[in-house]
Amino acid sequence: MQTIISPVATRYATALHELAFEKGQLEAVAKDVAVVKAQVDQGALAELFDPRSNQGQRQSALSGLIAKLGPLTGNFVRLLSDKRRLEVLRELPAAFHRNQLAAARTVEGVAQSARPLGAAELNQLSASLGRVLNKQVVLENQIQPDLVGGVRVLVDNRLLDQSATGRLEALRSLLMNARLD
Repeated sequence: MQTIISPVATRYATALHELAFEKGQLEAVAKDVAVVKAQVDQGALAELFDPRSNQGQRQSALSGLIAKLGPLTGNFVRLLSDKRRLEVLRELPAAFHRNQLAAARTVEGVAQSARPLGAAELNQLSASLGRVLNKQVVLENQIQPDLVGGVRVLVDNRLLDQSATGRLEALRSLLMNARLD
């Protein structure tokens, strides 16, 4: 869920998101970005990223992609091509998604627990964290049997560890660093 996105991809995705918002085309551009993601995931754009591809192969792949996109997103892809930044297409979907979340004052996170958390527990945890972060929090549950009990939450670049394992580790660290007079 937490993906590292390059600063270059972040800047381009932010620019695309802001322009789409200005033009009232945010929904259409979001659909186009989903098309780009599908094309990248299927390997249909491999020629664009492969340095061994000749200009004809690249142009064919680029034309095929642009034909599937709306005018605004198509122009964006042409700009990436002109600036020799087509590698941004790999990270564009994740970066654009982050922009959408930020615009909605929403963050995604992971709640790790030793056992599956029910929907009510996840909702309660999301609501509590939302009040602290002043954002809407969407959590995904991951099972980590080594936590023994409790929960460890990774959200908005923060780690909140209330697991039994985390508490025992904190106690161990405290005891190891205690002065012996």
